[in-house]
Amino acid sequence: MSYKLSAFADEADGKLDGQIKAMLDNGIELLEIRGVDGQNISEITPEKAKEIRERLEANGLKVWSLGSPFGKTGMGDNFEEHLEAFKRGLHNADILGARHIRMFSFYVPSDDAERYKETVFERLGSFIEASKNSDVILCHENEKGIYGDIAQRCLEIHKQFPQLKAVFDPANFVQCGQDTIEAWEMLAPYVEYMHIKDALADGSVVPAGEGIGNLPYLLSNYKGSVLTLEPHLSVFEGFEKLEESEKTKMKFCYPSSAEAFRTATEALRKLI
Repeated sequence: MSYKLSAFADEADGKLDGQIKAMLDNGIELLEIRGVDGQNISEITPEKAKEIRERLEANGLKVWSLGSPFGKTGMGDNFEEHLEAFKRGLHNADILGARHIRMFSFYVPSDDAERYKETVFERLGSFIEASKNSDVILCHENEKGIYGDIAQRCLEIHKQFPQLKAVFDPANFVQCGQDTIEAWEMLAPYVEYMHIKDALADGSVVPAGEGIGNLPYLLSNYKGSVLTLEPHLSVFEGFEKLEESEKTKMKFCYPSSAEAFRTATEALRKLI
């Protein structure tokens, strides 16, 4: 299978110039844009969106998805303001040429999630209604602490809103104690694309294939065409000064964001 690679390039550099360089250096053609030049993607103006698109296209790059924080609010937060920000995000997605927006299903108390199901579904329905005249595909990401953090509740969401696709994030499931193969078997029909992120049993994020997220199995069963790299690897600024024995103990820690990004890219290509 031949994949196109996308990435959260803000993990390599906070500035757009640095993100472009990291993508070109690592042969990645698509951007899942999240943070750029000191702003979250939900905060940028239409003028900034236009500038970003022009600079990316000048380097042969495109925006695949808005790595937005929409739906990453609590039950007591002002939803009307959040919905208005979402509508602005839809407009900026169009300017950027992005066909996808990743989103979430709201923070709820982990021991009382079911009590908030109706409110969560009402808010998700409002997002979907606001996007009905848009060409953008809304994609729900499983995230620790939100309503849809485990596979069963993700499945409830997709059955209620079949037009809402899934972003499958293996590491996030691991961090919730959810077996990723079980999750895949439940959610595969809804998966639009994957986030490539792996984790150990203690929740720490590691390069793809080094954790217990069953990445080889998932990739062998994935039918999509795009994989978004989300390294989330630890950076330790004094790494280069450590003794070799100390470096060995810090197996998954890197001297710079650029090095962590490169390592994550290489691990994914090795798995592919």
